[in-house]
Amino acid sequence: MKICSLASGSKGNCLYLETGDARVLIDAGLSLRETLLRMETVGIDAGGVDAVLVTHEHIDHIRSAGSFARKFKVPVVASHLVHRKSEKYFKKTQVIEFESGCSFDFRSISIDPFPITHDSCDPVGFLLESREGRCGSATDLGIVTRLVADKLRGCRALNLESNHDVDMLMNGPYPWELKQRIRSRHGHISNEESLALLHDLAHAGLEALVMAHLSEVNNHPDHVVRSTESFLRNQNVCSPQIVIGDQCHAGALIEI
Repeated sequence: MKICSLASGSKGNCLYLETGDARVLIDAGLSLRETLLRMETVGIDAGGVDAVLVTHEHIDHIRSAGSFARKFKVPVVASHLVHRKSEKYFKKTQVIEFESGCSFDFRSISIDPFPITHDSCDPVGFLLESREGRCGSATDLGIVTRLVADKLRGCRALNLESNHDVDMLMNGPYPWELKQRIRSRHGHISNEESLALLHDLAHAGLEALVMAHLSEVNNHPDHVVRSTESFLRNQNVCSPQIVIGDQCHAGALIEI
């Protein structure tokens, strides 16, 4: 099993996951050129990717999903609603549609797209399960629902949002309307909310943890690393490799 955050943040998101005999991108929010460059820098063969899974229709998640799929002749995997909302990006692209909340098989793996709360038409997180175990991704969360926690339990690798420090956000430069949107049930979760979710998900088999979608204005990677490491030490349940999803550079390719 392999996981790599190629980009994470409000300017573009792209996660590489390899499990069983499937190699997928979750979202493709960078330009195609930048996506390919970052894959090359960490030794990922773009031509070996089997599909692009799409969480929702915001541009920082779908910018090059269609162009990547057309170049390498692989499908985009998206919900019916997201497909219809993003048709101009997916022209002449094979699209496999799913229904949120209904798992399906792809190659030798099971993919479970579970609903989350965000200000988009049909947002989902993904749980992938193969003979190698479970890996999951949940970002752009307005709130952590019981369903999210239940779906992500037992994963060997996780990609979890840790968007903002509440004090930095509330005392920062954003206009009040944007602060309200971020803190709303359809915005993004804070560092504290992310750790509360991790409290439910930490188990002895958790080996890789990507902290994702950090705000460049309202958060700091060092703070997230320190607080996450301290939290896990106090839990004394697991000690996964921790990577911060970066907006400007690909993270390490973690193999577990």
